[in-house]
Amino acid sequence: MAVSRRTRAPKPSSRPPFEEEDTFDHDDTCCKECESGESPEEMLLCDKCDIGYHLFCLRPILVSVPKGSWFCPDCAKNKKPKSFPLVQTKIVDFFRIQRSLDSIPQPSQENQRKRKRGVRLVVTKKKRKLLPFNPCEDPNRRLQQMASLATALTASGADFSNELTYRPGMAPRSANHPALEKNGMQALPKDDLDTLNLCKNMMERGECPPLMVVFDPLEGFTVEADRFIKDLTIITEYVGDVDYLRNREHDYDGDSMMTLLTAANPLQSLVICPEKRSNIARFINGINNHTPEGKKKQNLKCVRYNVDGECRVLLIANRNIGTGERLYYDYNGYEHEYPTEHFV
Repeated sequence: MAVSRRTRAPKPSSRPPFEEEDTFDHDDTCCKECESGESPEEMLLCDKCDIGYHLFCLRPILVSVPKGSWFCPDCAKNKKPKSFPLVQTKIVDFFRIQRSLDSIPQPSQENQRKRKRGVRLVVTKKKRKLLPFNPCEDPNRRLQQMASLATALTASGADFSNELTYRPGMAPRSANHPALEKNGMQALPKDDLDTLNLCKNMMERGECPPLMVVFDPLEGFTVEADRFIKDLTIITEYVGDVDYLRNREHDYDGDSMMTLLTAANPLQSLVICPEKRSNIARFINGINNHTPEGKKKQNLKCVRYNVDGECRVLLIANRNIGTGERLYYDYNGYEHEYPTEHFV
């Protein structure tokens, strides 16, 4: 990717004042957010309007100078990506759905009664079970949900994948072993494993989670609940290419990386890298849960499990989520490479 023609605020020029070229006084460049000209090495200039912003004043913050062109929040409002075509055949092909959305059978009343009885049993048990997501009954609405995700993936230059992927030159599948986890990793119980597999099967049939990817000028792509979601519902699995953490320690553009395995031997620790292949989890925003505001907004928990001898990461609702509510999970985790104290 080409480097932006102007990524940082230029240093004060040593050119004599009588020269006519570049009469803009860079000494006067200030951050629009904090109105300070300090830390010029952390200042970005918009490629459209030349207004400056500190990396740490942006929301969400930028951990490093972005590659390519960068536009400030005001100018980015006009940079909304082109929507993915709302054509069923295109969406079915994009997500490799097994059969037509129109032919997906709706749950019978008997199955709905069974599901409701099962939920009541879960609530009364000491160990609460995970719940499958409830897709929207309207196939046209599901098309809109999938089109929103396809738009985000296409704009981000990523292919859709709903599985962990292992690529040559990165970590092999054999490296993803739960026994290497530093403090041990809990195994996903059989009932919860069945629920996870049910969610996977629904996705393959085009019955997607009730989520909508929207574009926000400040947050970029973000995810909203498109219908009520019950506490302990499996939202999605965090997927992407698996790599060794040591290979990504200086990959400051990888702000969507997720911890997969924290090994006793740091050289064996693994991360999920969703920039090339990913699903909707990539666009669910992390939040600093060490602040009162963060705790108030967080409605998902990120949990790592041993699933059939492989480390996997699930995003699960940790409370009831209302329609239209944006999804956030705690991004602090074990990582200290990124200044998450600025996340809002």
